[in-house]
Amino acid sequence: MGRRIIGLTGGVGMGKSTVSNYLARRLPVLDADLYARDAVALGSPILAAIADRYGADLLLTEGTLDRRRLGEIIFSDAVEKRWLEQQIHPYVRDRISSELQRLSDQPIVVVVVPLLFEAQMTDLVTEIWVVRSDGVQQQQRMIERDRLTPEQAQIRIDSQMPIAQKIAQADVVLDNSTTLESLYQQVDRALMPGERNEPFQ
Repeated sequence: MGRRIIGLTGGVGMGKSTVSNYLARRLPVLDADLYARDAVALGSPILAAIADRYGADLLLTEGTLDRRRLGEIIFSDAVEKRWLEQQIHPYVRDRISSELQRLSDQPIVVVVVPLLFEAQMTDLVTEIWVVRSDGVQQQQRMIERDRLTPEQAQIRIDSQMPIAQKIAQADVVLDNSTTLESLYQQVDRALMPGERNEPFQ
């Protein structure tokens, strides 16, 4: 088997971070969300473009991005969401590509991309893992994690590709609707197909 570049994705609030944190104990993990944060860091041209489009009041007092206010804009307007993604996705793709080159000696690399399909980054990976969970659990996790109302959480869920479409294109589906132990066992099996291996310590 050649080099494995695992593209880890799934619906918002379904458990990608749980899986990526588990994999990071053994494998290099590249996180698109971290690169997306870098893209809008203080002093970046993308942050300047955002402030130019929406006004300086979208910045906090120290000049950094008010993510909550930006989220309110883009999750209620598909045109604005598309504009923002057009600014950020090329930056994220470039960062992932350069990191994959830097890690070219690693036989397995995990790339966590929440919008792997939507951002058309599937060509960067050799296999696709999709994390899924029950819809009620998904919404509840988002409400607790991001302090959203049920309506706000649903808007964010609806803004992404339906999970069924992601599952249809997956090489591996990880079900995060029961226990952590069950989820980790699924990860272990997917990582070492055809072998009986021990869970990560």
